[in-house]
Amino acid sequence: MINLDPRTTALVLIDLQKPIVAMPLNPHSGPDVVKTSIGLAERFRTAGSLVVLVNVAFAKDFGDALRPNVDQPFALPPGGLPEDWAELVDGLAQPTDIRVTKHQWGAFYGTDLDVQLRRRGIKTIVLGGIATNFGVESTAEQAWERGYEVVIPEDTTSSRTAEMHAFSIESMLPRLSRITKAANISLQKD
Repeated sequence: MINLDPRTTALVLIDLQKPIVAMPLNPHSGPDVVKTSIGLAERFRTAGSLVVLVNVAFAKDFGDALRPNVDQPFALPPGGLPEDWAELVDGLAQPTDIRVTKHQWGAFYGTDLDVQLRRRGIKTIVLGGIATNFGVESTAEQAWERGYEVVIPEDTTSSRTAEMHAFSIESMLPRLSRITKAANISLQKD
């Protein structure tokens, strides 16, 4: 068990958006990630902990998207992104949650996530979402760089392939966080 103080801990869920969750994912299906994440979010809310829901969105003209010179640039699908691209899955958001919109993989750069967390006295971030090796890993790196303690419940994450997920969970994220299962997170006041 990982025991966390509910007063200084926030759950941050990355990109649990309708079209992203509907993609083929491994090793956990999108619906399984959502179910586990909703259950964890309810536990956080009941304990009085902060829940932050992060989505990725772009302007209609895609003018706010990064366009670095890379070997494999992001290509818009024919016809552009679906109309519901930025919409979170049904049943996830509650009125007490903080919402953050990002325009790249990581949730800190170019957003007010750090301000929202620091002004509420958050020291520990429990981080989940899709994809493990993109948005989750990038946000974990940015949180670690800012001095947050990071905990990642592995069953609240997934990726395009089981191999991508495993590499991130086994090789990258243990250097930035503690890895566990959602059921092993306990929120208890001292």
